[in-house]
Amino acid sequence: MKFNVSPVALSCLFFLFLTETLAQNAGSIVTRELFEQMLSFRNNDVCPGKGFYTYDAFIAAANSFPAFGTTGDDTARKKEMAAFFGQTSHETNGGAAGTFTGGYCFVRQIDQSERYYGRGPIQLTHQSNYERAGQGIGVGQDLVNNPDLVATDPIISFKTAIWFWMTAQDNKPSCHDVITGRWTPSPADTAANRVPGYGVITNIINGGIECGMGQNTAVESRIGFYKRYCGMLNVPTGENLDCNNQRNFAQG
Repeated sequence: MKFNVSPVALSCLFFLFLTETLAQNAGSIVTRELFEQMLSFRNNDVCPGKGFYTYDAFIAAANSFPAFGTTGDDTARKKEMAAFFGQTSHETNGGAAGTFTGGYCFVRQIDQSERYYGRGPIQLTHQSNYERAGQGIGVGQDLVNNPDLVATDPIISFKTAIWFWMTAQDNKPSCHDVITGRWTPSPADTAANRVPGYGVITNIINGGIECGMGQNTAVESRIGFYKRYCGMLNVPTGENLDCNNQRNFAQG
């Protein structure tokens, strides 16, 4: 059986496909207006990173990771954006403690005594992470040879943060899989009190310093940012927000 499809019908189908694709990207959740509201402090004169973190750079980087901000239903997608910006805002915070409005103020770690000190939204550290990130975003050894690319090229900077977010490493799940409900704890995770929720993401990012030691101001800061962005996106935070009683991944 042969079907004849008119050019007009094909054009309509293509348009629907295109608009659906555009409607599902990260920018459909974090619009330019919302980005400016969430990160309004970043261009304050007191911020060392003033002018660096732009919306266009974020979108360009986000579009390189098709599953970022597009996985699951509307609630799951919004929670992922809130969680990503919650964690990265803490990492780059330059505002007053407890306000949760000072994210994306810093590009570079204050202590720069090591060559591979923290840079970018996720504060990428250690040579191994620079090497993995370079491979992951398609620039090879460029980040190892010139780690300052993460602090001077805003698209690369955002790409390294999203790469880290999307990538499982060693015995750690990806932050993306955790926040979108695609991670199932192993027996070792269960024994270590690592349960699905935002707290495990903190454990992935900085568990060796912040998790498993009771109430911690850094953990509370990460939660505060997350709650603020969940409120702005009108989405529930979910359970298990802290990692106070979780063993960090390095301990098995």
